[in-house]
Amino acid sequence: MLPPPPQWLPAIAPWLDLAGLVVFAASGALAAAKRGQTIVTLSFFALVTGVGGGTVRDLLISAPVFWIHDSRAAAACLIVAFAVWLTPAGWWRGAALDWFDAVGLAAYSVFGAAKAIGYGVPPVPAALMGVVTACVGGIIRDVLAGVPSILLRPEIYVTAAALASGLYVGLGLAGVPLPVAAVAGALAGFALRAAAIHWKLALPAYQQVSERSD
Repeated sequence: MLPPPPQWLPAIAPWLDLAGLVVFAASGALAAAKRGQTIVTLSFFALVTGVGGGTVRDLLISAPVFWIHDSRAAAACLIVAFAVWLTPAGWWRGAALDWFDAVGLAAYSVFGAAKAIGYGVPPVPAALMGVVTACVGGIIRDVLAGVPSILLRPEIYVTAAALASGLYVGLGLAGVPLPVAAVAGALAGFALRAAAIHWKLALPAYQQVSERSD
């Protein structure tokens, strides 16, 4: 049996939500900054990247769209964009965007799954809602930036989100205290994504077999 819905949003949940929001907003602002855009564009990228996945999740689980009803979410995205705008470009060279994205991916995967179960979604769809929460914002960012979406690259990304949300849900069902399950899921998802970034890990791609001529 699942615990009553409120128990699936442990005390650590707001911190996971904030961590995911802030770092995804930063990754969106950085994507615009690397292309020499204005503060307005940085702010827009930060907002849509920060709230994109959570918006789709809330619509799918019939929850109030979180940032429409709480102005702190949008304000945090705009503050992050302004902070990126003020910092030297040299701070953000290399894989900074990837690492920000990895932290957001892990935190948002767990929070998305927890919120979905809190709204009565069964375990498997709830874990998938964690993946949606973690991945959709980054997909929107990539499309707006005109780069190939992470879904079209073989590197491990969605798998890391699935590990984080699935492990959280699985540990919760097994009776592990939810704060422990949340931390374990987030750390596992981040570790897998970090390994993929560092060692360029990727899943096997589909191999097209050419037709033999008669």
